Amino acid sequence: MTQMISASGFDLTPPDEDQRERLIADLDPEAERILLAHGTEAPFCGGLLDEKRAGVFCCRLCGLPLFQTRTKFESGTGWPSFDRPFDPAHIREVRDTSYGIVRIETRCARCDGHQGHVFPDGPPPTGLRYCINSAALSFVPEGEALPDPLGRGEGLARP
Repeated sequence: MTQMISASGFDLTPPDEDQRERLIADLDPEAERILLAHGTEAPFCGGLLDEKRAGVFCCRLCGLPLFQTRTKFESGTGWPSFDRPFDPAHIREVRDTSYGIVRIETRCARCDGHQGHVFPDGPPPTGLRYCINSAALSFVPEGEALPDPLGRGEGLARP
């Protein structure tokens, strides 16, 4: 398989089947329900809703950086909200017509794990609100090593 590298220098090559099985085995039931079965956690109960330290929010399944604290804002919706991704290539957008409405689902571009949805009602400058499930993310404080469950040596959390 051809290696795919994002503009920010991260390997977007999907995990192979063995790697994916190992990643899934490390998930708790709630993260598995959200990431793999496209679930949603209840509002105002996610563990990262009030996280304000400088750092990076990564995909809970594969470790790819998805959002930064500096792009997080209080939306009042009950889920962590961001106005832009860490790198646009790290998020895949999929048309979602479940529940009889049209929304844009957001997934990790590397492992295809469900993250949440993006809406056009966010603050300037983007006008976007990435509404993301805490259980689909892991938080890494600035300067600490990023999760590297695929052994790709992807470095430290940076602002």
